[in-house]
Amino acid sequence: MLVLAGLSVVTFKWVLIPIRTEGVSMLPTYRSDTFNLVNRLSYVRASPRRGDVVAIRLAGPNVVYVKRIVGLPGERVAIVGGQVHVNGEVMLEPYVKHRRPWDVGEVTLAPDEYFVMGDNRGMSPGEHDFGRVDGWRILGRVMF
Repeated sequence: MLVLAGLSVVTFKWVLIPIRTEGVSMLPTYRSDTFNLVNRLSYVRASPRRGDVVAIRLAGPNVVYVKRIVGLPGERVAIVGGQVHVNGEVMLEPYVKHRRPWDVGEVTLAPDEYFVMGDNRGMSPGEHDFGRVDGWRILGRVMF
């Protein structure tokens, strides 16, 4: 029983972190008030990739954002008419179902920065948290 309890503590404290999503920024991929797991080992041997849905720690130990990576370190990212452009090319995003014509000027990401956004682009840009994030803030890939 002690071994099982110890294994559970290690697994759910350091390897698979349980999170509850709140808000509509990741609709329709993730609904508000659902339970998900973050795999903290997903980026031990590999770097985050474009399209990965990740958990990001931005403010305190209990506040985690769930966003999708659209820009990788060193890339140029802009949003023109609601379409994400990476290095001047339109990015195909089949997971985006609702889109407003956002316009965000081009930014060049630093060597350890990623550009993240939610999948619900039907919101106005002012209601949506998106943009650059330092790589060390990415906790891992969201599962389930």
